[in-house]
Amino acid sequence: MTQASEQRTLSVPDGLAGERVDAAIARMFGVSRTRAADLIAGGLVRLDGHDVGKSDRVLPGAMLDVTIPSLVDPLEVVPEIVEGIKIIHDDDSIVVIDKPVGVAVHPSPGWGGPTVVGHLAGAGFRIATSGASERQGIVQRLDVGTSGVMVIAKSEHAYSVLKNAFRHRTVDKTYHALVQGHPDPLQGTVDAPIGRHPKHDYKFAVMADGRASVTHYETLEAHRFASLLEIHLETGRTHQIRVHMSALKHPCVGDLTYGADPVLARRVGLERQWLHAVKLGFTHPDSGDEVEYESTYPDDLAAALEVIRDAH
Repeated sequence: MTQASEQRTLSVPDGLAGERVDAAIARMFGVSRTRAADLIAGGLVRLDGHDVGKSDRVLPGAMLDVTIPSLVDPLEVVPEIVEGIKIIHDDDSIVVIDKPVGVAVHPSPGWGGPTVVGHLAGAGFRIATSGASERQGIVQRLDVGTSGVMVIAKSEHAYSVLKNAFRHRTVDKTYHALVQGHPDPLQGTVDAPIGRHPKHDYKFAVMADGRASVTHYETLEAHRFASLLEIHLETGRTHQIRVHMSALKHPCVGDLTYGADPVLARRVGLERQWLHAVKLGFTHPDSGDEVEYESTYPDDLAAALEVIRDAH
């Protein structure tokens, strides 16, 4: 997505003769002195056709060419059809999607890629207006690097009911994860609080003062190098499965952020963690019926699993 910019050319007036370029730009173009210095540093300013430094001086009649990029709100929802998002179910209350890897649920600072809410806006879906402006209708999230099934509320009633269901842990969230080695015991529960990592703000870790986090797992397949687990979450902390599996010394295959073996990741052809939201079950907010939606493994995870199955 390209950022819009404005190209402006003005002649330096007599009253600014001898001023520094950054001061002249601030006066002539109505930007702050700091912004003017940033534009110069970014190579977006030319004086009589030449690059300049912020402390250079201007002469009357000189031509200042300035390119001013538009300031983009990082939380703005940009309508944009995102390739790979599949609609599993759609009615007046909810829309259930199959989210591909590499798509964030909603805009956030530092993320300039595609989003679920942007896709829904671009596809003409009307979703609930409850919640912060950049994540209206969002009652759950999946990491950018995690694929699978998720639900978005379209009506205010559905938003309220589903938000409450997730808060009270009455939603059945089922994931499959391919983890390194063989967890012992083969099935169990990880009850360990999670907080932000003390040294790396992009990671999380088991922390004594973290938020309560409970993960139930069961081994579906045990292979030479890895095990396929079915996982049910009681809580929904950021990176919860990845953090808990790493804490057990069995990180998700391909999850280099949380200690996975890069050699094995390359061998199975993965550039992200092997983790997929396969099933979501909840009480429909309008009908009251118990509903369940499923997602099959995407191609990269299916191919990696076959490599593991074939390894002897």
